[in-house]
Amino acid sequence: MTSLLTALLAVVVAAGAALVTVEVVHRIVRRFGRRSAVLSDLATTAHRPFLATAVVFAVQVAVRGFAGEFPGRAGVVHALVILVIAAVAWLVGALLLVLEDLALARWRVDVPDNMRARRLKTQVQMLRRVTVAAIVVLTIGVMLMTFPGVRALGASVLASAGVVSVIAALAAQSTLGNVFAGLQLAFSDAVRIDDVVVVEGEWGRIEDITLTYVAVQIWDDRRLILPTSYFTTKPFQNWTRTGSAVLGTAEVDVDWSAPVEPMRAELRAVCEGTELWDGRVCVLQVTEAIGGMIRLRALVSAHDAGALWDLRCLVRERLVAWVFEHRRDALPRMRADVDTLPRGPVKSTPDNAAPVRESSDDSRVFSGIGDGDERAAAFSGPDDKAVVPPRDHG
Repeated sequence: MTSLLTALLAVVVAAGAALVTVEVVHRIVRRFGRRSAVLSDLATTAHRPFLATAVVFAVQVAVRGFAGEFPGRAGVVHALVILVIAAVAWLVGALLLVLEDLALARWRVDVPDNMRARRLKTQVQMLRRVTVAAIVVLTIGVMLMTFPGVRALGASVLASAGVVSVIAALAAQSTLGNVFAGLQLAFSDAVRIDDVVVVEGEWGRIEDITLTYVAVQIWDDRRLILPTSYFTTKPFQNWTRTGSAVLGTAEVDVDWSAPVEPMRAELRAVCEGTELWDGRVCVLQVTEAIGGMIRLRALVSAHDAGALWDLRCLVRERLVAWVFEHRRDALPRMRADVDTLPRGPVKSTPDNAAPVRESSDDSRVFSGIGDGDERAAAFSGPDDKAVVPPRDHG
């Protein structure tokens, strides 16, 4: 009983000392963090994992060195070792988050020219995910190696590693393919976070890239989840591959009588009167003239895909309104020629109609001049050969 009380007292003292020490360090770091964003992030992110690591480690040291012998001591020490391993892994993961924030702090993605920042963000996040996955696997392996039975099985596991690796590779072929595809996406610069893409007929932006899937935010706030291997095996449109500025069209169908030059002037006035236009391209062209109508295509440019969508809608609305207000006769219409029939009895043959004549011989294939009669005899069937009468040329 005395040994158990001694152990409890040692645990309480060690935990209390570790708790006080961590809180003092936390307050100091947070105070200096008022002038340093890195220290402020460190004080916020690493506080709890550092507290857990310090307390568990202090308790383990107290139990090993000052608690003496008590019932179940070996199991308690083993459990504390596992907790220390888990706490250290948690602390390392938190420090990785701090390093990620530090790497991304210099590069903002909420500015127009953010291609390098988006590339760096994609690569840093992918590296952090790979590192966290490696830490989790390593932590589980170290925890298992603390059990004597697992250490004894290590030799046999290593001996059969060849067969196991083949089986695991076959079983996890799809998953591993997505993992390698995710790494390829991050470092090949084919697609980045916040890129505007068109996939599966949907227009949206890359919201997140993980080791196994890519989340695409559709324009109406839906989410399209695709495996990372999709972007390495199938074609897709990347509107912001080399820059965020894009071109777009707005088409309007009008009558042939529509004045093109005044509508060009109206398009120019619309573009110059809105902040959506980036000042690069503003062109109106006739692209088709069929079906009794002409098709006007307005080609405009904007600094990003969102502004381009709004600009295209604005141009279409203003051109339609201009036609309706200024040249209503140029609205699309159908033309038809209608003949008025005379009243009274209908004559079978009009007075001025040309006399009906028999068809001339040169309009026939199987009779008439030339070899028409011979052709008719050849296609007359299996009866006796027809006798072609001689033609009178006199």
